[in-house]
Amino acid sequence: MKPQLIIFDNDGVLVDSEPTAHRVLSGYLTELGFPFTLEESYQYFLGNAARTVHTVVADRYGGTLPADFTARCHERVFTAFRKGLDAVQGASTVLTELQRRGIPYCLASSSDHAWIDLTLAQTGLRPLLPPDVVFSAQDVGGIGKPAPDLFLHAATTLGAHPRGCLVIEDSPNGVRAAKAAGMPVLGYTALTPASSLVGATSLIPHLTALLDHLDPTEPLTPGPEPRKSATPTREYGRSQL
Repeated sequence: MKPQLIIFDNDGVLVDSEPTAHRVLSGYLTELGFPFTLEESYQYFLGNAARTVHTVVADRYGGTLPADFTARCHERVFTAFRKGLDAVQGASTVLTELQRRGIPYCLASSSDHAWIDLTLAQTGLRPLLPPDVVFSAQDVGGIGKPAPDLFLHAATTLGAHPRGCLVIEDSPNGVRAAKAAGMPVLGYTALTPASSLVGATSLIPHLTALLDHLDPTEPLTPGPEPRKSATPTREYGRSQL
């Protein structure tokens, strides 16, 4: 396939931020009297909307989180990121190879720009992802995945037709967003079970496997026409915790 534009998710796809973010989240919830293991944090909160944490705590414990929970959790996560954060193995190699081949790419994340900027700076990926190819749900009024708005905005801004894009995602909501946008999507299974990425066009076990899907002579097969979201969905983003 020869895409007009490759759209990468950030957390868990380019930046190995999920273990740190969920370690902080589960630890903070436990500290507040609502115990969650790291595995349970992944299970309940990976790629889900911000309200999910409040809903799960209420359903599981009958409790209420502090009003400033999200802001304080962000502070803790950012502090942890500054102590050390790595790019996903192969991320730099793949982006550099796409540049060599002249294939346009961008990043589209439900996380806010402050989160994205910090992760790119800490991992050394910033030179490969300048601000003009980085998109946040902030750019579309805070509407996160699984709504298609963010992906459609990225494609429109960079002059690509939705059906000519290829999305790389590792969350169920990300796959849903890509499908809703009418875009083929590769499900990245390094952290997420393949069974959770139902609807993905194909699956890749590691990031460099993306390159095996790029035939410079074969255009993408058109998918369904994209649809616009009717209801704003605000996500923790792949880890807007």
